[in-house]
Amino acid sequence: MSTAAEERRAVLLRAEDNVAVAARPIPAGFVLDLGASPVEVREPIKLGHKVALRDIAEGEPILKYGQVIGFASKPIAAGSWVHVQNTRADLFDRDYAYASDIPVVDMSPELRTFEGFLRPDGRVGTRNYIAVISTVNCSAGTSRFIADRFRDGAWKKDFPNVDGVFALTHKVGCGIPFNGQDHQIIERVLAGFARHPNVAAYVIVGLGCEVTYAQHLVETHQLVPIGSNGSSAKSADPPRPSVLNIQEQGGISKTVEAGVEAVMKLMPGANEWKRSTQPVSKILLAMECGGSDGNSGVTANPACGVASDLLIAHGGASVLGETSEIYGAEHLLTRRAVSREVGEKLVNKIKWWEWYAGIFNGEINNNPSPGNKEGGLTTIYEKSLGALAKAGKTPMVDVVDFGERIDQAGLHFMDTPGYDPICTTGLVASGANVLIFTTGRGSVLGLKPTPCIKVATNTPMYDRMIDDMDMNAGTILESESVESAGRRLFELVIDVASGTRTKSEGTGIGEDEFAPWSIGPQL
Repeated sequence: MSTAAEERRAVLLRAEDNVAVAARPIPAGFVLDLGASPVEVREPIKLGHKVALRDIAEGEPILKYGQVIGFASKPIAAGSWVHVQNTRADLFDRDYAYASDIPVVDMSPELRTFEGFLRPDGRVGTRNYIAVISTVNCSAGTSRFIADRFRDGAWKKDFPNVDGVFALTHKVGCGIPFNGQDHQIIERVLAGFARHPNVAAYVIVGLGCEVTYAQHLVETHQLVPIGSNGSSAKSADPPRPSVLNIQEQGGISKTVEAGVEAVMKLMPGANEWKRSTQPVSKILLAMECGGSDGNSGVTANPACGVASDLLIAHGGASVLGETSEIYGAEHLLTRRAVSREVGEKLVNKIKWWEWYAGIFNGEINNNPSPGNKEGGLTTIYEKSLGALAKAGKTPMVDVVDFGERIDQAGLHFMDTPGYDPICTTGLVASGANVLIFTTGRGSVLGLKPTPCIKVATNTPMYDRMIDDMDMNAGTILESESVESAGRRLFELVIDVASGTRTKSEGTGIGEDEFAPWSIGPQL
């Protein structure tokens, strides 16, 4: 009989699985006692990688999480390393069973609160920023120059309640059909950031001749300043936001000076906003995983799922994305959809992605990345199942488009690519005021104005990158339960929502990662 320490060499996630996941490096010759009978490991198994617990015949499904993650491309002997050299990602049918297994949410009787900025529209900010919003790449540099004038923080002594000034710069905004899909997406995202509960005020900077010209953005999305001291800017003749066009201002230098002046005029009003006690139901939690490894779905992602479930039990909302990286696992969400209609919305997104990849002669299952594979992920199905662990166990209440605003409580899925900066840009545009980012390889993403909590999937990476990681979920591989780690993460979400700075905020990153999704051709 193996000891507890020996059992922690590897993790068996479901009794029906025919592979286990290495919780730490396993040497050749080590005897695992996890399945029906002890298995001697035939070759070294790295952290996060898989080992066969019994013989697996060629063509037989490989099971992890109790689900198919691939098929044996050749016979695999018990104790062997299971990875790309002996696994293939064949297509297989999924039973969507729409709304057949809708979980019941036990709402918490406890009133949990945090300290946030109550905005006129009822949403609550966890930060209090001023944004400089570029409508097009042609005004990106100018927008950055304006924000750069506030990097020294000299203004902070007079305006202590303002968290900072940041620039939203990007590579799109022109060369796209007017009112086409890409135009609608970029405007939806820019409006989402302008109206974000973490943004107290903003300045819009354009060139003057772009497709996403400022006047159209303002009028189409009815952008108005939110006011100061908790007051709404709505009136019979509401004030318009500050808009600067480089061509009208007379060039870059004049626009920068006008922009700095505009930001300074916004400072007193932004500074009047103060934190007050708010229910945690006002938290909209964005959930992302990137730089994933074989333990992402074992530790950090399920812990994130627990935190999401706890938030929803308190009346809050959460959202995850990456349509192309739940591929092969979407049937687990459709069963939890609150209705067939919601489930079909997700499947229609999956079908669109199959079409979209196909027109470029690509495949959705051309994934994971080389770094993911080095960390133990073998197929897109395995990666998807691990990513979906972030969704917890509550019902899926809706499927929304990229950057679409979310006002409903519960778990949401957003249609996004799997690329981290684009996905998180869409999630934050929805109004998410806290972001959890789980990582096994060591991602360092941040995205202003939303604080980003980094959660490590394993202790070695956490120790190596401790300056960038906010929490270690690798403790689950040692002794901590997923439930305990998830509760720790939930408490951290509340602390961060109340103003505790994350590691990415301390480093100062979060502007260069803003990346709106561009779908169509550049004209």
